[in-house]
Amino acid sequence: MGGNQTQIEFILLGITDSPHVQTPLFMLFLMIYIVTLVGNLGIIILVRVSPSLRTPTYFFLTHCAFIDICCSTDISPRMLADLLSEDKTISFTGCMVQFLTFVFFATIECHLLAMMAYDRHVAICQPLLYVIIISSHVCRQLVAASYLFAFLSAIICTWCVFGGSFCDPNHIDHFFCDEVPVLKLVCSDTHSSEMVIFTFVTISVVGTSMIILLSYISIIGTVLRMCSAQSRARGFQTCISHLMSVSMYFGSAFFMYLQPPSSHRSLDKVASIFYALLIPMLNPFIYSLRNKEVKGALLKCGRRLFSHWQHRRVVSSQT
Repeated sequence: MGGNQTQIEFILLGITDSPHVQTPLFMLFLMIYIVTLVGNLGIIILVRVSPSLRTPTYFFLTHCAFIDICCSTDISPRMLADLLSEDKTISFTGCMVQFLTFVFFATIECHLLAMMAYDRHVAICQPLLYVIIISSHVCRQLVAASYLFAFLSAIICTWCVFGGSFCDPNHIDHFFCDEVPVLKLVCSDTHSSEMVIFTFVTISVVGTSMIILLSYISIIGTVLRMCSAQSRARGFQTCISHLMSVSMYFGSAFFMYLQPPSSHRSLDKVASIFYALLIPMLNPFIYSLRNKEVKGALLKCGRRLFSHWQHRRVVSSQT
């Protein structure tokens, strides 16, 4: 391809090229997207209206829910449209913006999971200093720093992927513009670009996973030193939801991005579906179904709404 790069168009090959399964897949992924939006918006609203949930833990969780909505919205609408359309072309600019926003939100997600692990570490290992160490001011600074680093990472990685010259064919063997399938279309040598991207992925994924690992090593040591079995069970219970989310997200990220380019295979699409679409849908359930505080706040909100509805009904019947 020659000429102006912004005039280039790519063709997304999607999840499958079998016409008879595209409609069922459309219905499946539409349902996943709707559940993702409803579940994560529900978490954000619940934390906002429940005074008992206005803590650093749930401050990080609301940002995580917001990022899950954004990440899913970056990919799902386009993928759903492609499943029903014969025209699967995407402009150079559109592809670049999709990649940039995905890297931005995925990087923030890594950092938020690390912050939540550190939050649990301080709450269990240094409970008397929790209010001082994890203050609202510190929380805002940590989140702002993660957004800034993610923005810089996204800009640099996007330049590395889209800064080269592209050749025919222009078919992207994926359902969105991700690093590996797009780099396969670059004519020039991509080794230096891959090394830069690998460095940023290592900082985000390996760096944050080390923070999580060290936090949980400290948590396990503290919990095992607790006197009563009930205290130990309660200590582990507060970490289960976060550990499940971390295991799913970092497991799929390690599989997808920290393997040699030559090792990428057909399972990459499955891994991408998992971390880009399924995990954002599952997170609200993981953090609510196994969390007594969230379930308690949800019940209180339900009772409050029911009482308000009954009061409105009585007033309207009297008038």
